[in-house]
Amino acid sequence: MSHFNVLVLGAGKIGSLIACLLAESGDYTVQLATLNLEAAHAMVEGLGLTNIQLEKLDARDEQALDRCLAQRRYDAVISSLPYYCNPLVADLAAKYRLNYFDLTEDVEVTRHIEKLSVGKPNVFMPQCGLAPGFISIAANEIMRRFDTLDIVKMRVGALPVNPNNVLKYSLTWSTDGLINEYGNLCYGIEAGQTRELLPLEGLESIALDGVLYEAFNTSGGLGTLAETYAGRVQTMNYKTLRYPGHCQEIKLLMNDLKLNQDRDTLKRILERAIPKTLQDVVLIYVAVSGMRGGDLFEENYV
Repeated sequence: MSHFNVLVLGAGKIGSLIACLLAESGDYTVQLATLNLEAAHAMVEGLGLTNIQLEKLDARDEQALDRCLAQRRYDAVISSLPYYCNPLVADLAAKYRLNYFDLTEDVEVTRHIEKLSVGKPNVFMPQCGLAPGFISIAANEIMRRFDTLDIVKMRVGALPVNPNNVLKYSLTWSTDGLINEYGNLCYGIEAGQTRELLPLEGLESIALDGVLYEAFNTSGGLGTLAETYAGRVQTMNYKTLRYPGHCQEIKLLMNDLKLNQDRDTLKRILERAIPKTLQDVVLIYVAVSGMRGGDLFEENYV
């Protein structure tokens, strides 16, 4: 069986997991590029993986990244870097005709990659995470079962099982990405038209398996699904799930204290005060309503 040569950029929580899963499948030879080689070495040795090669690389350095991509024959590059690094990675993937994947939630970065992909022979697939990513796949699968669509709701949250701070939250992924979701414009469909929506608004309560959560607008989770279904659904929106009270505290930080305008400071505050945890839970909720066989029908995925 032939192996695919894959470059994974970034060895944080998500990048390390991607590299390990690909290596463990036996179908891929993985090059994991990171600034923190010590932590990456410990992970690879601890798991006994022989088909992960490590390289020290600052992916923000255009010349260094260019040399990395030029010196090996990769089949694909997977960026698990912060969203603001992805345009450069995508540009160089286009230069070397590499298949490109990322986890970005950033709308403007996705638009850049979408334009870049036009007419290219290689694959450009941004938004391969949970939201955007899996949530859109799950929603699309349900939506295909309806004759006409009325309302589509998508809700996702990654939360600590045992919250014990005021925010009732733990850091489980990129802090930059989290702040980006909380601070940037959101998009959805209202009255059949694509609309801009304010982040941290649209607060609602929702109970899943007997536990009460809150949900509110955040940026990027919808991906390009609103564009795909424009004109075919009356209402479509994406919201983040949190324990009740979280949204109010984040509004204090981002709006009242104006830290949305000083995101570096907000990042330092969150990473200093909010613990990480391995005891977390991922919540996924999709609700679709519309006409099926002449009846108004609703189907959920939880």
